[in-house]
Amino acid sequence: MSEDPLRIHVRPRLETPALLLAFEGFNDAGESATSALRFLNGALRTAPLADLDPEEFYDFTVRRPMVSLENSRTRSLSWPANELRFGTLAARSGEREVVTLLGIEPHLRWRRFTDRIVEYAEEMGVVEVVLLGAYLADVVYSQPVRVTGFASDPDDLRHLGVEGSSYEGPTGIIGVLGQRFIARGLRVVSFWAGLPHYINASPNPRGSLALLQILSRHLDFDLDLEPIRLHALEFEERISRLVAEDPELAEYVRQLKKREFAG
Repeated sequence: MSEDPLRIHVRPRLETPALLLAFEGFNDAGESATSALRFLNGALRTAPLADLDPEEFYDFTVRRPMVSLENSRTRSLSWPANELRFGTLAARSGEREVVTLLGIEPHLRWRRFTDRIVEYAEEMGVVEVVLLGAYLADVVYSQPVRVTGFASDPDDLRHLGVEGSSYEGPTGIIGVLGQRFIARGLRVVSFWAGLPHYINASPNPRGSLALLQILSRHLDFDLDLEPIRLHALEFEERISRLVAEDPELAEYVRQLKKREFAG
């Protein structure tokens, strides 16, 4: 286990980049966080930096490798991936370099996993970390998605009008990484989208849109969100039809609306 699990492809010289992270699994209701970061990777045309060898960190009977067929006859095998990429944001104050980590919550050796990510962030000169997550809650599906958060400097949330999270209980890899980064003195902010627990549909582009909107405000950059905004509108219309066709679910939503109005 002495071999470095981080496989580095290139070592660019970056200027105080921000590190953006999202993980599939416990932290990612409706796949909203990972979809948001995947959209950002595509929009910025990020380039590969490094990846983590999955061998130490996953139970492959729980998260199995995937076989795909290419050209109707050639089979290829893909393993659970944690990929680091880099790109440049067009921030209003000038260009801003970012490193992204789109991954899967590991099953094993969380301390070794998080230690290597934190060490790599320091090696790359990262000064700020943004963690994206999503959770299930008693919320009305048609209302704007509420984003809560946590920050090492509470002013980061106050400036954005984001309510601080008061959650206590089991945490995921996002929570562990947040604490590890703070312990090393990095600026950390975590944004979480609250999604309706009674809508079993993934991916949920409404959650992704909310996270991208707050992220763009926090890092002060412009990004064309129209494609994901259209997906979010189509998603909401589809869910509205499903709710209308289910009297029990429609009544539950009506009760939630009354509760919100009373509150």
